[in-house]
Formats: sequence, C-alpha cells, structure tokens
Amino acid sequence: MRKFMTTTAIALAMMAGAAQAAENVEVLHWWTSGGEAAALDVLKKDLESKGISWTDMPVAGGGGTEAMTVLRARVTAGNAPTAVQMLGFDIIDWAKEGALGNLDEVASKEGWDKVVPTALQQFSKYDGHWIAAPVNVHSTNWMWINKAALDKAGGKEPQNWEELVALLDNFKAQGIMPVAHGGQPWQDATIFDAVVLSLGNDFYKAAFIDLDPAALGGDKMKEAFDRMTKLRSYVDDNFSGRDWNLASAMVIEDKAGVQFMGDWAKGEFLKAGKKPGTDFVCMRFPGTQGSVTFNSDQFAMFKVSDDKVPAQMAMASAIESPTFQSAFNVVKGSVPARTDVPDTDFDDCGKKGIKDLAEANANGSLYGSMAHGHANPASVKNAIYDVVTRQFNGELSSEEAVTELVAAVEGAK
Repeated sequence: MRKFMTTTAIALAMMAGAAQAAENVEVLHWWTSGGEAAALDVLKKDLESKGISWTDMPVAGGGGTEAMTVLRARVTAGNAPTAVQMLGFDIIDWAKEGALGNLDEVASKEGWDKVVPTALQQFSKYDGHWIAAPVNVHSTNWMWINKAALDKAGGKEPQNWEELVALLDNFKAQGIMPVAHGGQPWQDATIFDAVVLSLGNDFYKAAFIDLDPAALGGDKMKEAFDRMTKLRSYVDDNFSGRDWNLASAMVIEDKAGVQFMGDWAKGEFLKAGKKPGTDFVCMRFPGTQGSVTFNSDQFAMFKVSDDKVPAQMAMASAIESPTFQSAFNVVKGSVPARTDVPDTDFDDCGKKGIKDLAEANANGSLYGSMAHGHANPASVKNAIYDVVTRQFNGELSSEEAVTELVAAVEGAK
C-alpha cells in the first residue's frame, strides 16, 4: 500500500511539474541595455514567483524596428510569441490584422478602465476590447546633463534656446563633447520631436498629429530644421550608428555634457550608480516645460492556443499590479501606466516625471510622440524619419527638408 502511495505521489508530482512547465510565456522585446534588462528582470521574477516560466526572446535595437521584423516572420510562420513589447500604432496595426488576443476578462476584473489614462487606452484597446497591457509611460522631451560640467558652466539650467546654445558652447570650451548622440533615425527624430515642441504646443499638434501641410511646410518648420543643423555642430564625428545607451555612457563618464533622450536614459545613470541632482540633472528640453510628449511600452498579447491563455492572463495581471508598476518603473526610469500608484519610491526625476505627466494630462498638453509611434502610423513616422535624418546628416538644406517633409508625409498618408 505504501509503495502504491509513493508511486502515486511521484506520478502526481510529475503531473504537477508538467502542468507548471506548461505555464510559460515567450516574450519578444528589445530591452537589451543594462538598465532595461534590470527593469525587465523585475517582471521575470514576479512571474516566476507565480509559477510561470519565462522564455526570453531579446532583439537588440532601441526603437524596436528590428524586433518588429522578427515578429512579422514569426507570425507569418504561424508561430507567434505569447507577448510582444510594442509601441503605439504598431499595436493597432496588429489588432486590425486580427492577430491579438482579448484581455477583457482580466481588465474588467481588475478595473483597468478606471486607472489607465485615456491617452494610453487609445493604444491598449481596439474595437472596445483590451488587447495590450501598458507597462509604463515614458516621456521623450528630456535632457540628461552631466552635473559637474553644468556646475563648471555656472550651474544654471537652460530655459530657452539661446541659453541652451550658450551652455553647449561652454561645454565645448571645457573640452568635452557638448552633445552625446547616436546617429540612428529614431534618435534623430527624438531630438526633432523636442525641437518642434519647443516652438509651441499648437505647432507640434498641427504638424505631427494633424499633419497640416501649412505647419509641415511653413517658416516654423524651417526654423526647427535650422536648429537641428545647429545641434549637429555639437555632435562628434563618430556618432553614426551609435546605440542610445552608449551615448548615455558618454555623459555618465564625463565625456559629454548632455544627451537629449527619453526617460529610459535614467535607467543607465542609475545602473552606473549615479544620483539625480548629484551626478546628473534631468530637465525638460528648453521651451517644452509644462508639455509632455509620451510613448508607452505595452505588451500586446497574441492569439495563442487555449492551453497558453492562462499564463498570458497571469502575465497581463502581473503587469498591471500597482506593486509591479512601482517596482518596474523605479528601475526603468519611466512612470507608472496607472494613475493610482504613489510616487513614494521614486527618485527626484521620477517624482518630477509623475507630476509633469499629471499636469500635462490635465492641461491638454500631453501629446503622443511622433518619434516613438504615438502620433501617427508607422508609414508616416518612417517618412518623417527619412527626411529628418537626411537633413541632420547634411544631405538636405533646411529649405529642401521642409519641401521634402510635406511631400513625404502626403505620400505616406
């Protein structure tokens, strides 16, 4: 009898182990830098504590373009991952193809509608149904300044374009590279996003959200390109192809004065042991104070076989848990995708990010980022990328770029 019980116990244990092994999520993402990997580990460990194993599928490339290429091949082959990190209109495009699963059950049970900002729900839902779980809100119009270099320059944070140029000239005089930048289209566009926003909220909305030809082709847009030409003069000659986190490292290692980059850059500073206010300064791009351009990393859940759905739902629930939202975003540099998460555990930059987001949301100055796929579909975004990068690299004059921008956007609509 004892032998039978032992055999039965072993069999039951094996069955339980097999069931647990079946609780697995395969996750395609592009969080491969040190700070990003540390943040992702928070989610992995959270799921592992719930008995769900994690199959990692990282695809390097900060803007996610390479990841989307890999995803297309997987879906075409009929082998979609469980969950995929995605941005903005890419999520809607996949939803239109009927490729995404339905998260309504968990979203309804946990009341996501009440706590996820409406601006994010525009990308988390399709045809009234939840199709993705937002992990965070990143804002993109940030500057990350080396504190020692800023102190040598007098310690004043630049409040307008003229003060920014004066600061960059001072960095050059100090013998460090004024601007740390990586020459990739999405990085060029990230700077351009901030430059256009600095010329006025109405201008940004008209140009990048409404795609108004008069705004795209007017004098203000020429001024924006002129400012890009000026900023290009502060970048080193070896910037082409440099990944964004390597540009962050230049500021961290006292080799450069400032980086214009979204708040994911903060994760790199924190991972390097740097402290806001002591080693680096976070501030909005001059002229954009009070306004926020955002993107939101979300995990879109693809249609999978029925046996994989429970793990998928558990992952979605874990992502939206307030405890996870705080723990993850503290490490990532972003702010929570829920409005009910306290800022207690966040550093000064995080608290500022949460406050700025709330104010911009209340004031109607919260805009989806053109550079990060939250203002227009990928076809339009990529058309703008092309013109911006060509102009930044000196292939087009400001006048030519304005003309090309109008034509490129019109052709991509």
